[in-house]
Parts: sequence; structure tokens; C-alpha cells
Amino acid sequence: MSLASATRKGAGATAPAARPPPPHTPKPITRPQPARAPPVAGGPPPPRGGGAPPRGAPPPPPRRGGPPRRAAARTLAFLSPWLIGFSVFFLYPLISTIYFSFTKYNGFGSPTFTGLKNWDYVFNDLPAFWQGLRNTLWLVVVMVSLRVAFGLGIGMLITKIKSGVGFFRTAFYLPYLAPPVAATVAFAFLLNPGTGPVNHFLGEIGLPQPGWFADPNWSKPALTLLAMWGVGDLMVIFMASLLDVPKEQYEAAELDGAGPFQRFRYVTLPNISPIIMFAVVTGVIQTMQYYTQAFVAGRVAAGNAGNSGQQFEPGYPNGSTWTLPQMVYNLGFQRFNYGAACVVALVLFVISMAVTSVLMRRKSGFMASDD
Repeated sequence: MSLASATRKGAGATAPAARPPPPHTPKPITRPQPARAPPVAGGPPPPRGGGAPPRGAPPPPPRRGGPPRRAAARTLAFLSPWLIGFSVFFLYPLISTIYFSFTKYNGFGSPTFTGLKNWDYVFNDLPAFWQGLRNTLWLVVVMVSLRVAFGLGIGMLITKIKSGVGFFRTAFYLPYLAPPVAATVAFAFLLNPGTGPVNHFLGEIGLPQPGWFADPNWSKPALTLLAMWGVGDLMVIFMASLLDVPKEQYEAAELDGAGPFQRFRYVTLPNISPIIMFAVVTGVIQTMQYYTQAFVAGRVAAGNAGNSGQQFEPGYPNGSTWTLPQMVYNLGFQRFNYGAACVVALVLFVISMAVTSVLMRRKSGFMASDD
């Protein structure tokens, strides 16, 4: 075979297939190792390679002064003003009152432990206690209810007025700013059975003329009228809450055919129920401490307003204005029977806490529920 034929024969043959390139292998990603903390003197050696500690190794000791302790110390520092005030002005007086209620103490000598003698004396040998308790509870039920209702009514009336809102708001709020003693003296002269203008007006129109502060049956209603006259604080609070009720709810209720009473029941009351609760609870607490107005009204009605040096037994007429706070003052600072006074003070405290707890737990009993 010649060279040319061999060359032609080789050119006509099929050339062998080329090999494919090898697949690309990605390079492994190396992650940086975290920096190792320096070994703690006396502690276990740090694990090698930055991983978890080997099995069986003792746990690391807890860090002292960590974030939880710092946070607790910071919280305690912020609460310290309140804690100091609570301890000095509430906790210490409460513990002292409980202690003195079991002792015989006149404020000068050393207290002598007497057990339950003070409690037995107040509950069994002091009839004025039960009379003062009845009068105080009467004022709590009647006075607080009427003040809340009257304040809410005045607030709703002023929010509906189109012009002169500032004048009426000021006129109803000013009596609240009057000092309690001055307001009570003025009311006692206005309601004087013989020379007062109120009875003179009632006589002109043919209505009966009550004795007011000089009549045991009318003394507590007269005190209630005095409290309702100074209802400006509740009026302002109720006005703010009424103006905060969404108008869209009133419009939707009116489109559904709800009348004025239904809008008040299903729109207004649910929105202002927290404000009503606030007014009732604070009213109960204030009325359980009712002292100045009842004492001054009884003294003026008894004719002892100008005799400042003469000792006066509160409760005129016939104990109808006698309240438990007056009894605390009378026992402690006029008769120097601190043990019995502390017993009455503790009874007031327990009743106030009990009534407030019942109102907070069963508020749906007299207003709309929050659900």
C-alpha cells in the first residue's frame, strides 16, 4: 500500500471523540473561627476549636453581677421613692394602728397590752359606734349615688348646649372650689329653719318648711344637698368622657332606630363605664372619711359656731350627723383613748377595702360590662 492510499484511507475514517473536561469542583468555604476568650484564672480550660464543651465537662461557673441582677437593682432604684413613701405613710401607720388597738394608750405614757378589751368596748359598750356606722353607710349609699347621677346629668346637659358652654361650666365648677368650712357655714345659714331664704321661699309657694340641720330626719339630706352643690369635680370628668365617645356609634344607633334612652344605655354607658367606676370608688373612699362638713354643720346648727374654746360633742341633732371619722377624733383627741380610736379606724379601713373590692369585682351589677 502506497503512502497516498494510506493517507486517503486514514482521512476517510472517523476520528475518535474528544474527552469532556472534568467537572468544576467548588472550593470549600472556610468560615472564620470566633475569637477565643482568654482563660479565666481558676476556671476550666476553654474548648478547642470553638465548639461545644466535651461531654462530662463541668458546667461553667455562673457570672456574677449579670444582667438579671442589674435589671432588678435598676428597677428597685426606680421604685424606691414609692416604696419609701408607702412604708412611711401607709405601712408603718397601719401596723402601729393595729398594735395600739390591743393596748391601753393615752398618747403620753407607755402603751399597755390589754388584748381584746378595746374591741369589746367599742362593739358592746359604745352605742354611739353603731349609730355612727349607720350614718356613715347611709351617706355612702345615698350621697355617692346622687353625686354620681347628678354630676353625669350636668355633664350631659352642658355637652348638649350650643352656646355659653364656658359660662355654665364655670358656674357649676366654682362651688367645688369653695373651702369646705365656708361652704358648710353658708349652707347652714341658707337652710336656717327660721331665717333662711330657702324656707322663706318654700313658705311663699305653699310647700312644707323642713328643719334641715336642726331636724334629725333632715340633717343627712341637707348634707347630701351640700355635696351635690359641689359636684363640679365629677361634672368636669364626665364631660371629658362624654366628649370622647365616638360620634359614629351615635349615628349608627340612630340609623338603627335607637331612641335617646337606648343610645344612652347601649352607646354612652359602655364607653364611660370606667369613669363611672372611678367616680364611685373615689366617692366611697371620700365619704368614709366624711368629717368636716358634718362637724361644722352640727356645730352651727347647735349655736356653737362662735365658741371656739368650748368643747363640743359632735353629732347634733340627736346624733344624726355623727360619723365614724368624728368618733375617731372624739375618742383619740378629746378622750385620749387611743386604743378605742384605733379600733374604729381599723373598722373604717376594712369597710372601705371591702366595699371597693366588691365594686371592682362586680361592676357589671350597676353598669355595662366591658365584654
